[in-house]
Amino acid sequence: MRTKIFLILLMSTAFTGFAQQDAQYTQYMYNTININPAYAGSRGAMSIFAMHRTQWVGLDGAPVTNAASINTPLNNNNLGLGISFINDRIGPTNENTISADFSYTIPMSESLKLSFGIKGTANLFNLDVSKLNPVDLDPSIQNVENKFSPNIGAGLYLHSDKAYVGFSIPNFIESNRYDANEIAIFKEKINYYLIGGYVFDINSTLKFKPAVLSKMVIGAPLQVDLSGNFMFNDKFVVGVAYRWSAALSAMVGFQVSDGMYIGYGYDRETTRLSNYNSGSHEIFLRYEIFKNNGKIITPRFF
Repeated sequence: MRTKIFLILLMSTAFTGFAQQDAQYTQYMYNTININPAYAGSRGAMSIFAMHRTQWVGLDGAPVTNAASINTPLNNNNLGLGISFINDRIGPTNENTISADFSYTIPMSESLKLSFGIKGTANLFNLDVSKLNPVDLDPSIQNVENKFSPNIGAGLYLHSDKAYVGFSIPNFIESNRYDANEIAIFKEKINYYLIGGYVFDINSTLKFKPAVLSKMVIGAPLQVDLSGNFMFNDKFVVGVAYRWSAALSAMVGFQVSDGMYIGYGYDRETTRLSNYNSGSHEIFLRYEIFKNNGKIITPRFF
């Protein structure tokens, strides 16, 4: 049974023979800086973010992701700076990624802004073969400790208080995390992201925001995430999402104070993988320090 679970996991996460993809998030709209460096400083505040995601609960070796970031505008000008950290554990692998993001924003009109961003990334990859089944283990697979891979990325982010659209490539360099017999069996491929969203004011107390994320990786299926969130009284958020041919999700969030927001998401697989797990859980906390006397007049929805 252990071998079967690992085979399912490895096929699903593209560990052998396919491209490794970036860690996925259901609530990516609150964690945009991880995929688009142009987002840095766009909220007009120092934004501190932390997230924990446990994927496919009950499946041995399933992905567990922890992410943290901080980003801020610089000195009331058009510059933004961000730093983020991701720990991603999948079966026998453990990756630590730290990134620095820099953005520059050009006002397009009184309400519309265009931001350009660049991202520099350092990745440390570890493989512990003791976590694999020794009966089926290929003797050519060996431990890997802190294999270093640098990378660079870029993004565009067009935004106002009501809408946004962005395109980004977080990693321009394709790198081999692990080689066996001169064949790359764990390889990072280029990920292309396109995101967009719009906020509709239904009435004075209710807002609705549909959003979309599309991710393309050469050699892997196109990923499309569609979501819709309602915000009540600028405080409480509830919504649903659909990851095309993959999962259905439910999301809730609450603006605890002027600067603090907490959110939770639950995914349920729509594939045969649902027979082997009880879903995925994701929770995050965002805390922001604002310059307008420490208060938000109208909380941003993204």
